[in-house]
Amino acid sequence: MFDFEKLEVYQIAKNLVTDSLKIIFSNEKLDPYIKDQWKKACMDILLNLAEGTGRMTSADKKHYITIARSAVFECVAILQVLGELNSIPLSQAQDLYDRYEKVSKMLLGMYRSHSE
Repeated sequence: MFDFEKLEVYQIAKNLVTDSLKIIFSNEKLDPYIKDQWKKACMDILLNLAEGTGRMTSADKKHYITIARSAVFECVAILQVLGELNSIPLSQAQDLYDRYEKVSKMLLGMYRSHSE
């Protein structure tokens, strides 16, 4: 097992990203540009978290955690626009929002734990 797979935040984020991607892939009404941006932001959460875990210095780790957290913010901004457009059900949007918020807080805690 790789180190990043042992992280609770990674497991929670992976489930969130998987659920987000299921919505993206199944919703044919979504604008292709928005779908691409959301897919990229989702994957950036996981990929930067994984990459940062593999880095050796605290500064490098913090850099990738920051990028992962920024990708969470991108997802939330996209989610809010989709909600305003009624492109996804409100209950589904709220569930994703809450889960993105949890991941964001966990990443912030992780960032702070690498302070030197």
